[in-house]
Amino acid sequence: MNKLLNRVPEITLFFWVIKIMATTVGETAADFLSFTMGWGLVNTSYTMAALLVLTLFVQFKLKRYVPISYWLVVVLVSVVGTLITDNLVDNLGVSLVTITVLFSIVLAGVFALWYASEKTLSIHSIYTAKRELFYWAAILFTFALGTAAGDLVAERLAMGYALSALMFGAAIGAITLAYYRFKLNAVLAFWLAYILTRPFGASLGDLLSQPVDAGGLGLGTVGTSAVFLGAIVILIAYLTARQKQLLAVSRSAER
Repeated sequence: MNKLLNRVPEITLFFWVIKIMATTVGETAADFLSFTMGWGLVNTSYTMAALLVLTLFVQFKLKRYVPISYWLVVVLVSVVGTLITDNLVDNLGVSLVTITVLFSIVLAGVFALWYASEKTLSIHSIYTAKRELFYWAAILFTFALGTAAGDLVAERLAMGYALSALMFGAAIGAITLAYYRFKLNAVLAFWLAYILTRPFGASLGDLLSQPVDAGGLGLGTVGTSAVFLGAIVILIAYLTARQKQLLAVSRSAER
């Protein structure tokens, strides 16, 4: 089937760069809305969840990958995934260890159901609404799990944001090496890296935005969110223009 009909992007360097930046924005934007703007976790959660549902509705109406729609969903999923974990910890008092274990089990369950239904976990074959539903469910729980794991390592285990980012970055590097050098299964490598980019991005976001006395660089949630959102917008604009060129070439070849 033509790759232009796939509802998710190709896995390129642009994909990983935008994904990590979206992850960082998810961490800093959630803090900005909840604390800096004074919305509180509950109000922020309701608002962001409503926006996510709306953007998912639009996304499912599309018949192919559209950069602006896809990445808007990713950013909102990142924010909502962060808020899910924050609500469980701050409002319900659930420990980060429990949350990490719980979301690991839930994510494994999503993958099991996905594979049992579709016989594949590859994102190169997201051609149907059913597969896309499994895909977004997996994405949501990778963000929730990654938030919990990142906070567990950086805060509860007192490793700090810089060391946590370095550790998760090294793990992603090891997976990349295993894929290219030792032929690690492509689907497994993708999902392992995708899960780990969440705590990596979250740790990076906290490192940049948190006050110096809390172990950060003190850039603030506003500045950090603005810089990363601006970079995401520029890259999405480039990818949109590139996709239009590919569609034009494809249509020309079909004539």
